[in-house]
Amino acid sequence: MKMPWMKLICLAFLFLSLRNQICYGAPDDYDDYDEEEEPKEKNPPGQDKCNGIFLTYTFTERNKELPHVKNITAQAWSFKSKATLVNTGLEELKGWKMFIRFQHREVLVSATNAILVDGAGDFPAKVEKGATLSGYPNTDLKTSVDTAGDLTKMSTEIEFTGTMFGLNEKAIPLPKSIRLANDGWKCPTLTTYRTFLTTCCHKDPKYKSLNQSAKGKYTPRQYGDVNLMYDVLKSYEGSYEAQVTIDNDGTLSRLDNWNLTWEWMRGEFIHSMRGAYTRRIEYSDCIFGLPGQYLKGFDFSQVMNCEKRPVISDLPLEKANDTEIGHIPNCCKNGSLVSPLMDENNARAVFQLRVYKLPPDTPKTVLYPPQRWNITSLVSAHYHCSAPVRVDPSAFPEATGTGAKTYAVSSWQVVCNMTKPEKKRAKCCVSFTAYYSNGAVPCSTCACGCDDSQTDKCNPSSRAMLLPPDALLLPAVNRTAKIKAYAKLKKKPAPRAMPCPDNCVVSINWHVSSDHKAGWTARMTLFNWGETQFKDWYAAVELKKAASGYDDVYSFNGTKLVSPKNTIFFQGLKGLEYLIEIKNGSSDSKPKVPGKQQSVISFTKKKPEAINIRKGDGFPSKVFFNGAECALPDSLPSAATLLSSMPLLFFSAIAFLLITYPFHS
Repeated sequence: MKMPWMKLICLAFLFLSLRNQICYGAPDDYDDYDEEEEPKEKNPPGQDKCNGIFLTYTFTERNKELPHVKNITAQAWSFKSKATLVNTGLEELKGWKMFIRFQHREVLVSATNAILVDGAGDFPAKVEKGATLSGYPNTDLKTSVDTAGDLTKMSTEIEFTGTMFGLNEKAIPLPKSIRLANDGWKCPTLTTYRTFLTTCCHKDPKYKSLNQSAKGKYTPRQYGDVNLMYDVLKSYEGSYEAQVTIDNDGTLSRLDNWNLTWEWMRGEFIHSMRGAYTRRIEYSDCIFGLPGQYLKGFDFSQVMNCEKRPVISDLPLEKANDTEIGHIPNCCKNGSLVSPLMDENNARAVFQLRVYKLPPDTPKTVLYPPQRWNITSLVSAHYHCSAPVRVDPSAFPEATGTGAKTYAVSSWQVVCNMTKPEKKRAKCCVSFTAYYSNGAVPCSTCACGCDDSQTDKCNPSSRAMLLPPDALLLPAVNRTAKIKAYAKLKKKPAPRAMPCPDNCVVSINWHVSSDHKAGWTARMTLFNWGETQFKDWYAAVELKKAASGYDDVYSFNGTKLVSPKNTIFFQGLKGLEYLIEIKNGSSDSKPKVPGKQQSVISFTKKKPEAINIRKGDGFPSKVFFNGAECALPDSLPSAATLLSSMPLLFFSAIAFLLITYPFHS
């Protein structure tokens, strides 16, 4: 049967119309589909149930780097990963900090929205022992309640790129742990998945800060060993005036010839300064950098410093009243800030600077402090400094003397704390001797470091050899013959390559002089092997069991401290505040003579049975000089080293040497 052509056309049209609706949807349906939002990605497991700060670390990818080697542990891999912090609680977290315990010899090359803190330095940074990161430029995590669920204000995401070593191609290199590094927060449970880690952190209800100031609009102020304030005093279009205050608040902390560094993150530069100066006066970085592009008609010849990471030092005393570069209260102390226990008036330094900004930060309301602060000095502790934290504006006395107060425009605080020196990177060292042993336990090999030129002639890995006590009075270059003679006397072989010296500018000998039922005595001797004298020196010793029996010190001033516990603080008597530099011998053939200070210290035994001097209770567990923790020997004097012949004659000779050498010269 033949179908009329008209019907065929109608059927074909109907077929095409149905086909378009089935495959593509009706016109109205198509418009709805085009405007529909993509389905949102699910939150990580556990985030919805977390009432606090939820942390995630996710591995993304890694690729084999050159050179390709057969040894898996030596093969380098580039990697990418990301970390997220989300405030899922009801309390704003100000100045967030996150710690990641890496475990594959990672080297971080970059990180977005964060900076490394606690002395890790700039990228690339070795973080095999872990890394602490702080938010930048956004430092706070607000709550969902205060932001109507705005994740851009509640959370932050950090993207990492770096290098790691080891593992086969199929392994997933996750860190060992992640946690919030802010005080008073706990991250009790770590959950590990194949490619990511999660943990929920919450406030510790038992935590009570002992060093915070009263609450205000911003983060409460913290107090560490060295506290720095960055106060913006005046703000203009394109520039501002700031004041930096350095307070040495630690009982054992001290700064000599301090150098302060920070890093400008947004193209700023220092136009001028009062109360301090930059070690380098130059403006070429401005001319050839971003400032030269943005500030076309600016006279850069008057600029003090354009470095991204300037080094700032204190002015000498004679500049204190200079109306051009000084004339600021608490400035110009030649870089010396002593312990407040010694002199509160000389524990603070202040300087001011004029800073120029670049677009888009030129409005007077846009203010950012420099980051990555660090402070060092001649012989002092190593310090780890926090990132700048916004605090309530600092108050200052009004200049007219009316009693009114003026306030900074904005204020940030940086807290630096003393750290234990890394092995072979100390700045002073200790030797041990005792009345019951004729061998001195010297400072450790390379206690303060060894350079490559030395290691060609000595062994930097060899254990320091025992030596006769009188050898402690000689410079390291003059001790070799005595060490070999003593080894021969003890019938011990002397190695062909002798152990390298300690190379410390300052060494301290702790000698246990006597021990009896009612008490005991020690003698402490300080040696300066350097070319620079130490004014207003001080030392401190920690005796874990014996400090409570401290009785008296005879040639120093001594104080038993409440904090740190079990610690005794010593400083020179009036007229003996200088530990002088090393001097030439009486003739060219005589060895150099170090600067020396010495005193006997007496102790009582409240419970004689609880203290065993020979087994270590009479030797300090920590020793500090001018704030620096000194390297201790790896063993104690042993009675087994006592010679059986003529002990009294031997020790009489040593006593004679120690007395006849001038200790206060």
